[in-house]
Amino acid sequence: MEMQKAKTKGPSYSTQKYINVAEIKEDTLVLKDGSLRAVIAVSSTNFALKSEDEQNALVSAYQGMLNSIDFPLQILIHSRILDIGGYLEKLKGLAAGQTNELLRIQMTEYIEYVGKLVEFANIMQKNFYVVVPYSAQPVKQTWGSRIRTFFNPLSQIATSQGDFHRAKTKLDERTNHVISELGGVGLRSLLLTTEELVELLYQAYNLDSASILHADNIKGIEINE
Repeated sequence: MEMQKAKTKGPSYSTQKYINVAEIKEDTLVLKDGSLRAVIAVSSTNFALKSEDEQNALVSAYQGMLNSIDFPLQILIHSRILDIGGYLEKLKGLAAGQTNELLRIQMTEYIEYVGKLVEFANIMQKNFYVVVPYSAQPVKQTWGSRIRTFFNPLSQIATSQGDFHRAKTKLDERTNHVISELGGVGLRSLLLTTEELVELLYQAYNLDSASILHADNIKGIEINE
């Protein structure tokens, strides 16, 4: 008698169940509770290489920044293994077209050295972000408003859009203030666009991917120093 093995299926859950983001629009994260988040990419500075006076000035400026903010902030450090595949491929192309034999040999050795260094040293790339929140007070619906919404659902959509833009105006004010204060500390910063927010979330939940943010305007600020 042939025995059939029972197939046991484990619970299947969507990744979205564990993500607190309802949607991303107009360069803004909309969470499931209706609150908003803006994400600012921030450059870094090597504090240890500064003189004592420069360090004291930075600490004082940072203290002044914190004292000027009356809302919570989240500082996010995103670490990824450094991917220089594109850089090495470009060098290989230049080496192949090099007419000077000595320079071609030196470029080839350099390519091999850098490739092995990154492979064995496990060099990490760190990006720094500041997350700015805003949460509006929920509006209580009356029986009359619920009935009107039932018969005219488009009115609810229009109301939701209006609430979003009013909340986003407040969020933009906070974001601009933080960007200005970061500039006072000597840090360059840039608000992430919708495309960059999508890519950042993708990277956060796909750790095996070694890709970096592809948007050109992010690269221009030279986040890593």
